Amino acid sequence: MLTVEQLVQNLARAEVTEIAFSSGRLPCVKIGGAYTPVDDTARSADAIVKILMKLGGSRYLEDLGEKAVQWTTRVEGVGTIVVSAVDRSGNVQARMMLVKRDTSEPRMAAARKAPPPPPRASFGELELESDIRPTPMLGKREMPPPPRDELSPPTPIVPYDLESSPNATAAPKTQANEEAGFDRLVAMARAEGASDLHVVSERPPLMRIGGELAPRGNVLDARAVERMVGAVVPDRLRADLETHGSVDFAHAGDDSGRSSGTRASGRLRINVTRQRTGYKLSIRLVPRDVPTLASLGLPSAIADATKHHQGLIVVTGPTGHGKTSTLAAIVDILNRGTTHHIITVEDPIEYVHPRARAMMSQREVGTHTKSFANALKASLREDPDIIVVGELRDTETVQMALSASETGHLVLGTMNTPSAAKTIDRLIDLFPPADQGQVRMTLAVGLRLIVSQRLIPTTDGKVVVAAELLPGSIALGTLIRDNKTFQIPSLQQRGKAFGIIRLEDSLVDLVKAGRITADAARAESPEYDKAARTIGGVP
Repeated sequence: MLTVEQLVQNLARAEVTEIAFSSGRLPCVKIGGAYTPVDDTARSADAIVKILMKLGGSRYLEDLGEKAVQWTTRVEGVGTIVVSAVDRSGNVQARMMLVKRDTSEPRMAAARKAPPPPPRASFGELELESDIRPTPMLGKREMPPPPRDELSPPTPIVPYDLESSPNATAAPKTQANEEAGFDRLVAMARAEGASDLHVVSERPPLMRIGGELAPRGNVLDARAVERMVGAVVPDRLRADLETHGSVDFAHAGDDSGRSSGTRASGRLRINVTRQRTGYKLSIRLVPRDVPTLASLGLPSAIADATKHHQGLIVVTGPTGHGKTSTLAAIVDILNRGTTHHIITVEDPIEYVHPRARAMMSQREVGTHTKSFANALKASLREDPDIIVVGELRDTETVQMALSASETGHLVLGTMNTPSAAKTIDRLIDLFPPADQGQVRMTLAVGLRLIVSQRLIPTTDGKVVVAAELLPGSIALGTLIRDNKTFQIPSLQQRGKAFGIIRLEDSLVDLVKAGRITADAARAESPEYDKAARTIGGVP
């Protein structure tokens, strides 16, 4: 398979007027009005995008869609070329036309007479990736087109169709084209630092950057999004999507999240839903590496709760505010620092924990087990030390988690609740009144830590976490056992000695550091102004 440099050098030949690429087809040169294959290996849509980026198209490719994008670049030893590209529902097509030859070097005469380099044996797309590396020849800064008196402006470029060329060796379109288009959108979202990507029929792709949704590229029609859904939804879930209209799953090139192509940068959590205009994909971009408390900006005191051998740790907060990342960071501490058996039950698996000192068993609801409750029941027979529950979402799951925390296991989980105090009320209220007394006793003795967190937009367009910590203590246990949870906010105000951190205290610290504005802090807590006046020195 020829390298990018070898392919572009074909433009130095006098008889070649352009080079053309199309997803799943052989690269071609245009000679005398006909397209002739110049290599023996077809390029995928993803590989063509990488070639275009090599030719200086990075800032143009975010607008790649049905409407052609075009730019000019200079290739040393060849000349000035015009590059044009389109993306037709995952089928990426590109053309490169020479508009001004480079005659400044004597070697050009020999290059124009030389035959094209002979095709080499193909080793697949991985070889192409290894061939695309910075070289002195390519990747130069885009130059403006030559003046009109030297060259008339090129006519608008219409994407070519290899099917019209009798000399072209065509490959049938497959779902790989749609998947390549999906991977390209994911790669662009990661490059922009987005946390989420939304692909919606009849709208441009939307990326959540710094907490705000921003459109990127052209409008995607319903058929294009439907084909993309067909390319990424697992076979096991197609019937559920047809019956229920929505499915959730994790998506990655392999179980480790490290594969070739764009997926090597991490796994994806995807929700596919049918709605008025067609299908919608809501994609959470999960980083490849498991985060640490420090990288998330969370208090190091959270790690103290992992020293307990039994009990309950709960991470709470609104949907989309980073609970899964925090839970993964806590599990990573246990994975690297202990020799325990850790069982996780997730829906779906997002972070893949590496092999470290602990023995990790990660189970996915729907793939490895029927439900959270079934997995928890089975886990008690697997000699676990630590049980991680992706979400404490129903009474049966919470009951199993509390029972495990009483029988010598450390249990970690998440809940969608707005604060630490509300989390305790929610855990108790899930049970009928006759059982609530026993639940209070279990929580009073076994609760180790509640972490409640919010993601807040920063002044530089990113997001930062504000955390509330409520560690287990004798004072807290007494309030829970005596059914006086309404007094927990009062305990939090005077509980710094117990390691308590209020949300308002975190907000004040962030405003003091200039990370967030006072208005952003007020939007998260009505008690911010009172806390700011008490502490002083902040707006």
